[in-house]
Amino acid sequence: MRIGLYPGTFDPITNGHTDIIGRAVKLVDKLVIGVACNPGKGPTFSLDERVEMIVEQTAHLGNIEVRPFSSLLMHFAEEIGASVIIRGLRAVADFEYEFQMTAMNQQLNRDIETVFLMADPRHQAIASRLVKEIAQLGGSIRPFVAESVEKRLLAKVRS
Repeated sequence: MRIGLYPGTFDPITNGHTDIIGRAVKLVDKLVIGVACNPGKGPTFSLDERVEMIVEQTAHLGNIEVRPFSSLLMHFAEEIGASVIIRGLRAVADFEYEFQMTAMNQQLNRDIETVFLMADPRHQAIASRLVKEIAQLGGSIRPFVAESVEKRLLAKVRS
């Protein structure tokens, strides 16, 4: 069985993330969405909340498992038996960062490949950080996230 891993912080999950998930799930027998703890990013949502939102947004897809992780990405990939890591690219700046990460990951485990999926042009500008900023400043985030995610984020920024 070919297991793919799509890692991220997903704070919150955006339409861009769900687009990549919907396309990545077609490439593997099972897709594990790895939700990184990443306290250094100061997430708005708890790890459990992020996992819950992703489960809600991917419930219609059958071969997905959502799992939190706090270890090195390659260690987590090895733990779940992943043969491929899926990464989404939005812009050239993403590529530079991802290129460096891929090179480092290859040094850690040459048996796990990294596959890049280009963001759909409709979603290229979407970033969780920007979605949160728009919400905090009273703008509409409806074009960028699912309705249930919008409700959760607005509740957070209004409290």
